[in-house]
Amino acid sequence: MTATDNFHRNFLAHRVLGAKPSATKEMTRLSAQLKREGHDVITLSQGEPDFPTPEHIREAAKAAIDRNESRYTDVAGTLALREAVVRKFQLDNGLTFSPQQIQVGCGAKQLLYNALQATVNPGDEVVIPTPAWVSYPEMVQLAGGQPVIVRCSAASGFKLTPDQLKEALSPRTKWLMLNSPSNPSGAVYSHSELAALAEVLLRHPHVWILADDIYELIRYDDTPFATPAAVTPELAARTLTINGVSKAYAMTGWRVGFGAGPLELIQAMNLVQSQSTSHTSSISQAASIAALDGPMDFLPGFVETFRQRRDSIVARLRSIDGITCDVPPGAFYAFPGCHDLLGRRDAANNLISSDSDLAMFILKTAGVAVVPGIAFGLPGHFRISYAASDSELEEAMNRIATACAQLRWEL
Repeated sequence: MTATDNFHRNFLAHRVLGAKPSATKEMTRLSAQLKREGHDVITLSQGEPDFPTPEHIREAAKAAIDRNESRYTDVAGTLALREAVVRKFQLDNGLTFSPQQIQVGCGAKQLLYNALQATVNPGDEVVIPTPAWVSYPEMVQLAGGQPVIVRCSAASGFKLTPDQLKEALSPRTKWLMLNSPSNPSGAVYSHSELAALAEVLLRHPHVWILADDIYELIRYDDTPFATPAAVTPELAARTLTINGVSKAYAMTGWRVGFGAGPLELIQAMNLVQSQSTSHTSSISQAASIAALDGPMDFLPGFVETFRQRRDSIVARLRSIDGITCDVPPGAFYAFPGCHDLLGRRDAANNLISSDSDLAMFILKTAGVAVVPGIAFGLPGHFRISYAASDSELEEAMNRIATACAQLRWEL
């Protein structure tokens, strides 16, 4: 046994040994490494808008610095920001909360982590419809819980059906995690679809709902946005609604997310956060008030740019032999199917047997970083972020098409 093996076996916690690193971060790391080595790589593996943070938000941050707002804040976030979040939920979603029912954290990711750490006991189950964000099952496992993966295919629009939900629930279920619009598929649950899921959940009062709405404002039709606590108010008492400023406001690096739910849950989440990060940046919080309360005239331009990129990317992907691709109604990802490419071989006669093989082939041969579908719990696909410049996307599609054209069935 090596010293490293001994360290892993005798020192590291089992919950860490069983967890996997973020696949999106890993592909981004690999692409960065290749770039450092002199390779020309286009990184489409990370979900980050390429627009600058709107000017009025940046100016608010500068003003906060000039006012020396550089001290500790309340664990739950400044009262001014929590009041702004209250207004956002009331105006946008018809949900009524007090500031005490709001927690602000270091991105929506921390809110998810806090909630699971505060509620999940060993043996508890958390239902995760996939494809789902890579961190969901890992966070559940780090909390000592058991992810219950429910695969939702393209045939159902990558969305959970009531029958699937019924089958997945058990007396041990603690949470159902729903993400709409979805990372990675862009799927958006309609009001009627959430109402149908709610009918099932109403018969299981021990199950809580974790609604991750971080991509709420990035949608491509005029259908009103639906979130579980608003669709079925009877579920509000056991729903945590999470959102943030990262995606729609191009503020990923500012690290501000927020959640709203029953007071007792938020208090428990505050306890978790008080012993970890304490709170997110005071300056970022000041900027987020300006984001939530300020003008939104930039958003239509953001969304229209994403729409044009989406349409172009989907058309190009559909033109590649062996790839299928549905049109995503939200977020800024395409989640093409690659089943018909699996089993083929590259020019060096290497077998492409999985979507992971294909993603590595695309990275090494085409110099484009994408994320395999297995990372999101649905093999046979891969994810492309189209939150990149038009020129990068065009070049990336050309490279992917050229690389995939090299793949041949074994003779």
